[in-house]
This record gives sequence, C-alpha cells and structure tokens, in this order.
Amino acid sequence: MRARHAALAVFVILMVAAIGALAAKGFNYALDFTGGTVVEVEFEKPMDVEGVRQRLDAAGYDSPIVQTFGSGNDIVIRLQPPEQEEGAGPQEATPTEQTGTAILQAAQTPDNPGRVIRSDFVGPQIGNELALNGVYAAVFVALGFLAYIAIRFEFKFAIAAVVATLGDILLVCGWFAFNQHEFDLTVLAGILSVMGFSINDKIVVFDRVRENFRLLAKLEPKEVLNRSVNQTLSRTIITSFVAFLTVLALYLYGGQSLKGMAESQMVGIVIGTLSSILVACPILLLLGVTKQDLMPKARADVEAELARRP
Repeated sequence: MRARHAALAVFVILMVAAIGALAAKGFNYALDFTGGTVVEVEFEKPMDVEGVRQRLDAAGYDSPIVQTFGSGNDIVIRLQPPEQEEGAGPQEATPTEQTGTAILQAAQTPDNPGRVIRSDFVGPQIGNELALNGVYAAVFVALGFLAYIAIRFEFKFAIAAVVATLGDILLVCGWFAFNQHEFDLTVLAGILSVMGFSINDKIVVFDRVRENFRLLAKLEPKEVLNRSVNQTLSRTIITSFVAFLTVLALYLYGGQSLKGMAESQMVGIVIGTLSSILVACPILLLLGVTKQDLMPKARADVEAELARRP
C-alpha cells in the first residue's frame, strides 16, 4: 500500500497508452473476422516485401498485404476474398486462383524460391458470422461477470473489482493493438479467459480483506488492506507462476493456431497478477472503504438496535 500512488499512476498511464494504440492503430484482424486468404511463405533468402507486393499486383491479386514475421525469410501474405458473381453457386465461388501454390508462384523469384508453410481461406460471409458471434460471446461473458460481481460484493467492492478487471482487459487489448499481432477468435477466447483469471485473483484478496476487517477491527483501513495483500501475496504469485508456465508451454509447443491465445493469456496473467497486488486494494482505499461497507449485516444490526432505544 505504500506504493499505491505510483502503482495507480502507472496503471492509468498504461490505460491511456492502450486507448491511444487502439484509436491510432486498431487491431490487426485475422481472417476469422475479415475473410480472405492468408499464406505464410518461407524463402531461402531474405525477400524484399515491396518486390513481393509488386509481383502479386502484376499477377492480378488486388491490394495484397505483405508483411515479414520472424526473420526476413518469412513472409505472410493476406488477400481479400474474390468477389462472387451474382448467382454463383458454392462450387463456382471457390477461390482456386488464391491457393497457396498459385500465390507462391507469383511471389517468388527464380533465384529465391520458397515453400508454403500455411494457407487458409475464410469466406466473407463466414468471417462476418464469426465476428458477430465473437461480439456476442464477449458481451455475454462481460454481463455474466458484472452480474456475479454485483451479487458477490458490496458496492465499493464491486466498483473496485470492475475497474481493475476492465483495466486488465484494456491493457491486453492495447498490447495487441500496439504490436499488431493478429487478432483472431483464439485471441478473443484468451482475453475472455483473462477476465476470469483476473476477477478470481481479486476475489481471493477481497475475501481476505473481509476476514481481516472482522478480526482486526481496531486497525485503520489502510493497514487492514496492506495486511490482506501481504497475506495472500504468496498464493497469488505461486498460482500465477504455475498458470504462466502452462500457457508458456502452449505458446512454445502448441502450434501457430494457438499462439495468439497463449500470448493473450500470458500477458493477461502478468497484468492481472500485478493489478491484484498493486491496484485493486488502492482503488478500495480511494473509495473510502470501511468496516461498515464490508459488513452490511453488522451495520443493519446496529441500526436496528438504535431504533429500539427510547
């Protein structure tokens, strides 16, 4: 609690930076949301990105997005889905001209051949449906957590938990906006799981605060909060460390399809742990939490006793 002012200041600055990254750059949406074709190609030698883009343009691919990832030998190519003619059936609309092999042939040069690492296609209609379902899932989870917090905590407690948890989610989103890593449905799933992890950490700390307000009634709220954080500190760090190791293994060995989800969870675990230790209780103190706020039953008994007095 001695470092609460610095911790809150850093938390607010990071939130502002995350909002700025989201406003300036936005997410680098993957095919799950935009639809189209993505091809990852590995060349024998470093490849000029602008040259690849020009060769794809000359081959008839409209507005190709070409980026390097990892080393200069690795190129990711994104193409918009081909326009489907009116009345064309599902077989006629299949993007055979956008297969990974065809794109590789257009992108490579005789002196620098490559090989296709991954080639995926998502139709625009499916992409829109997945994006809409992702929004529904995010709203459903957010409303569920808000309802749980409203039932589980008293008012000041609930406000502190919501602010700290939403701040954690905002920082994870800002991380993906800042580094422009692909944002797909697995990343969204990771962010939603971060919300659960973050609120669970804060529940543990807040429950200890409740116990200490009953046991340490003569201490000031600041000291009660400080002791509560320190008493749960080892549990918080050990749990977060074990969870981080599990997700790190998933990030290293789970393959490309799970890398985004693992990354969002790793970032979320670090941020959620720090906010549970350094941010959640200082927010409670700023809200002026007291023993009466955490013991509504006792307050009601006191008021009833006063009402019975002549």
